Amino acid sequence: MDINLQPSLFDAEAEVGLRPLDGLRRTELGRGAWIDVLPGWLTGADALFEHLARHVPWREEQRRMYDRVVEVPRLLAYYRADDPLPHPVLHRARAELSRRYADELGEPFRTAGLCLYRDGRDSVAWHGDRIGRGSTEDTMVAIVSVGDPRQLALRPRNGGGATVRQALGHGDLVVMGGSTQRTWDHAVPKTARAVGPRISIQFRPAGVA
Repeated sequence: MDINLQPSLFDAEAEVGLRPLDGLRRTELGRGAWIDVLPGWLTGADALFEHLARHVPWREEQRRMYDRVVEVPRLLAYYRADDPLPHPVLHRARAELSRRYADELGEPFRTAGLCLYRDGRDSVAWHGDRIGRGSTEDTMVAIVSVGDPRQLALRPRNGGGATVRQALGHGDLVVMGGSTQRTWDHAVPKTARAVGPRISIQFRPAGVA
């Protein structure tokens, strides 16, 4: 796959690995929702991006929108709980996140979904992960990003509040927890700016999609 990433000056020589999770900072969104953010959690993010871009079995999808079928504006891959992940550091990341959030979440992260945003035209529309238990229960979704930063936007599901924006790329981690999937929506908007490709890795508990 011909995907051109502009390397980060701070990441070019780093080995693929993980920094401690001690630097996580939490933002309370309201209505029982919160996000934790840790910039640069994953080191060697550019090398991991190149590995995933080459070795993940990316697929295009189509979805019905009202009366027509449209292309999903990003490439996708999905790994079930028992599937081997495409790089050893992702197994370690999932295990460390499961340990960190064991008391709050009460269960481990199980699955991994990957999205490849090729440029600013690729996006994901406003939504919450409400398929399955996320529609009725508090849960968590942890996202690790590699590649060029893109904006993750969050807004209250039924309006009445400001939009929160968080740029994610080059090994950044965000965890959406509490009631976030039920009471807030999130999106990666399209942008006319010149941006390079980004891959997000989303870890979820079983039964959340």
